[in-house]
Amino acid sequence: MSADTPILEIKNLQVQRGGAPVLDISSLALAGGEILCLIGPNGAGKSTLLLTLARLLKSSKGEISFKGRRIDSNHSMLTYRRNLSMVFQEPLLFDTTVYENIASGLKIRGMNKNEIKDIVEEYAERFGIYPLIDRSAKKLSGGEAQRTSLARAFATKPEIVFLDEPFSSLDPPTRESLIGDLDRVLRETGTTAIMATHDQMEALRLSDRIAVMNQGRIAQIGTPEAIMNTPADAFIASFVGVETILNGEIVRTGAGTVICHVQNGEIEAVGNAKPGERVLCCIRPEHITLSTGAPQEGASARNMFSGRIVRISPMGLFYKISLDCGFFLTAFVTILSAENLALEEGKPVFASFKATAVHLIRRSARG
Repeated sequence: MSADTPILEIKNLQVQRGGAPVLDISSLALAGGEILCLIGPNGAGKSTLLLTLARLLKSSKGEISFKGRRIDSNHSMLTYRRNLSMVFQEPLLFDTTVYENIASGLKIRGMNKNEIKDIVEEYAERFGIYPLIDRSAKKLSGGEAQRTSLARAFATKPEIVFLDEPFSSLDPPTRESLIGDLDRVLRETGTTAIMATHDQMEALRLSDRIAVMNQGRIAQIGTPEAIMNTPADAFIASFVGVETILNGEIVRTGAGTVICHVQNGEIEAVGNAKPGERVLCCIRPEHITLSTGAPQEGASARNMFSGRIVRISPMGLFYKISLDCGFFLTAFVTILSAENLALEEGKPVFASFKATAVHLIRRSARG
């Protein structure tokens, strides 16, 4: 396999259930060592794609290639399966010890006891369960069971690992710890991974690329930064946390910037568009700054609006502030900033954001 050959490639992959298509992926290629996270709403096809790639679900059309070789024979299928592992949302452990669970795949491969012992101990250590190595799987907590499942998956040293929402049933501290361990092991071993998750923070932390899925298709794929800041359409923008999406029309253009008329206001944005074009103005809440006094002259933010706080919603480490500025804006502020500004519902404030913080999406003639 040459350096440019994808380790895994998909072409025109389709899956049907009851005659209806549930998965339709025209193309997807992964480089060796890459970590791809699949995000999307329930029923988007994330798990279906993973199961199909793991050959646990039969496709109705298309091809899958591993290291440039199409998987279309018993020999190539066996080679492929021996080079992959899968981790499910619920750990599927045997009713035996942690050691025996981690060793199970190695025994199937016919390794000798000394090799097995060394590898089991190595991955038990990597995933923080070495002290539990003789414990029964029945006596493990949810986090310990998932650590065992991950250790078993990596112990066979797969070239590709598929992970189907492996942390969704865990409490936040356990999930945070496991994400850190998984990230470290993936980077240290150079293992290629595809993980389905409903948690954007997991995807942002782990992935080299993110694929947003909807209705069995990949709606957009790109770096985490591209997905979060330049979503391709309104659905993706909303799904990845763009709280403010405004219908607008371009009224004036400048040197690399445009003025967009929205309800009761005008927004300046970086971009190229023609007067009369209909667009969506997308602004992430973390890019909006609030103040209780009028912004100083010469401030870098090109968009400044007076408004009133409609609602303050606690979000854990920060507050979500809903504003009426003649149009609705949503901003995030830290707890400390909210206290310093003495924010409360009904209070007048100023909201500001840079022209570069506005992402424009062209609307269709009927959109």
